[in-house]
Amino acid sequence: MAATKSSNPQPAPDSHEAPSCEDALVHLDNVRQVQPDVIGTEKAQRMADFFSALSDPHRLKLLSALAQQELCVCDLAAAVKMGESAVSHQLRVLRSQRLVKYRRQGRNVCYSLADDHIMTLYREVADHLDEQSAS
Repeated sequence: MAATKSSNPQPAPDSHEAPSCEDALVHLDNVRQVQPDVIGTEKAQRMADFFSALSDPHRLKLLSALAQQELCVCDLAAAVKMGESAVSHQLRVLRSQRLVKYRRQGRNVCYSLADDHIMTLYREVADHLDEQSAS
């Protein structure tokens, strides 16, 4: 296993920085193994935008309601105790990242989660947080 010395200074043991290697050697075999699968900058930016859309508590409340069932805008507003205009604004953000989809039903617009990936993502994060708070 080839290794090269890195010149990263190590923080003091009592600092608030993340722990790092005491012996700053780069393990080239490990680097070569993972490097081909590291995402590119463009995809990383798209993922950052996606997660940014999930970074707002109001949007997460909307997703939690939609994880239960499809709802029209007025029902969503009542369920999350927000005004319809504010809900519509947040739904536009969620739609822009393809987190939700909509369909017209007469004069109403009904929203649901975009697909099973979004439902899985929502449930996994919720379960993860429930697990953390239980310990």
